[in-house]
Amino acid sequence: MTFPHLLRRPAWLAALLAGLNFPVYAGLAIALNSGDGTISLIDTETYQVTGTATVCKEPHHLLPTPDDKSLIVACAAANQLVFFDPASGREQKRIRDVSDPYHLGYSPDRKWFVVNSLRLDRVDLYDPVDFRLKARLPAPRTPSHMAFDNASEFVFITLQDSNEVMAIHLGTQKVAWVMPVGKTPAGIVMAPDNRHLLVACMGDGVVEVIEWRFQKSVKKVPTDTAAHNLQPKGDGRHFYVSNRSINGSISLFDSKTMSVVEKYEVPGGPDDMIVRADGKEIWATARFARKVQVIDLVSKKLKQSIPVGSSPHGVFFLNHAGLR
Repeated sequence: MTFPHLLRRPAWLAALLAGLNFPVYAGLAIALNSGDGTISLIDTETYQVTGTATVCKEPHHLLPTPDDKSLIVACAAANQLVFFDPASGREQKRIRDVSDPYHLGYSPDRKWFVVNSLRLDRVDLYDPVDFRLKARLPAPRTPSHMAFDNASEFVFITLQDSNEVMAIHLGTQKVAWVMPVGKTPAGIVMAPDNRHLLVACMGDGVVEVIEWRFQKSVKKVPTDTAAHNLQPKGDGRHFYVSNRSINGSISLFDSKTMSVVEKYEVPGGPDDMIVRADGKEIWATARFARKVQVIDLVSKKLKQSIPVGSSPHGVFFLNHAGLR
């Protein structure tokens, strides 16, 4: 693996920085190009791509470790987890033979590491320290995203091709229940009240609100075409919803009033998102445009379009707002 942004620097400086294990940039974003099997390294102050590295086949989602010292990239087709330093972009290690890791999550109590195997219709439960497989559960069909309750009792999985949400009891490592939801559910988060699950249903263009303890759908809130993913704003109340169409948008969802309160035009199929800690920008990968789109949340306008690789999916930087 090579990093062109280091090669453009004087050799002595690159060697010094590598020897000190010192971050090359104060602000670094990492975007996954799932179509190319690469990552793009982006300077968050200049909005310039500073390097590209080949990683693996189909890197889709990423997840910081609880201590923020590593960023885990899930390589679905390569059956690997690749760990990077989120401050420098340097690869740290690889864990192989993790079957079809598509979407990842740590339980809030950090006792479980959960992997959705979208292609293999399965959910795997791992030990979060040594990544030893502890349970493997069938999840027909197409397990996509996940969310946890605050007590780490359950993990909730969207099943895209059967239009359902499945709950797994982590203590028993068994399926607790499965319930129908709207068409093509993808992103899912727990609302701050720990009472409602919010499910983005692409086929209906809505966020469906579920009272999960009773497996009851209580409301469907229209957002825009192809409502896909949800990202906390960081204020304990609002969530951004990416509407993944060619003429896409991002909606701001109020979890207290259960309504959409703002919307921003974001072309190119916005997918995964991350919000700056100061709340002034949201970054979103544009799956169909080979770009990372940066929206100014003060002006509510598109601020930057950063060219990256094919089918960009996950995006992350350390200086972010919101919850995991």
